[in-house]
Amino acid sequence: MFVLLWSSAFIVGAIGVDAAPPLLLTFFRFALAGLLLGAFALVVRAPWPRGRRLGHVVVAGLLFQALQFGALYTALGMGLPAAVVALVQGLNPVLIALLAGRFLGERVSVRQWLGFGLGTIGVLLAVAGPTDFPIAGLVLAVVGLLGLSVGTVYQKRYVHDVDLRTGTAVQFLVSAPVIGVGSLLFETPHVSAWGPFVGTLTWMVLINSIGVFMLLNLMLRQSSASRVGTLFFLTPAATAVLAWLLLDQSLRPATLGGIVLGGIGVLLANRR
Repeated sequence: MFVLLWSSAFIVGAIGVDAAPPLLLTFFRFALAGLLLGAFALVVRAPWPRGRRLGHVVVAGLLFQALQFGALYTALGMGLPAAVVALVQGLNPVLIALLAGRFLGERVSVRQWLGFGLGTIGVLLAVAGPTDFPIAGLVLAVVGLLGLSVGTVYQKRYVHDVDLRTGTAVQFLVSAPVIGVGSLLFETPHVSAWGPFVGTLTWMVLINSIGVFMLLNLMLRQSSASRVGTLFFLTPAATAVLAWLLLDQSLRPATLGGIVLGGIGVLLANRR
């Protein structure tokens, strides 16, 4: 479920940045998701983080949300294909494993490294091919990858026991003004197509923001960061399949091979 829902963000993101500037779209995503989740948390009287723990939630949110998605959606807005963005994020498990070993004390076995290797090959196969894309967009995709990987490890170390509802709401609410200022400074805020804008924004808020990140935080509570990270090996292939089904993009044999190798890599990396 996580892989499919996470991968859908690349599809709706590619549609959304054609309807509005990427930072403006990201601002509304964070603001609406934060308000909805925050209001729900108030109704059910969920505990809010305070003091130093609140500070850690803010840092995790700026990495997890503002840095990652601000960079990724700007890369999409520059014309970087969704499959290439997914390819860069697909390398997240290796980076998480390196960071988790250093900062979380998680040991990675030889079998897991073999799984990482197969998963990386699967990622490359899934979206490999002749592509003409902007270098600046690729750099931003890498910046987004760093936000995701560092944010995952930081979340696991410092805020894994914070209430999922309030912690996620705070992350969205602190990220929204940062992205909003970026939109005012670097974009001309406008909406060129209200139908796609509202449709993609609705999906982003309810599914890609509230649903996916609560699911991700829940998985980080129940498993190691390295194991959770291996799921990202499957996102490039899943994105390619969704693009084939929903955007009528071609699905090559190499992509199918990448799906198989990525799946084997995940199984090896998660086997106890």
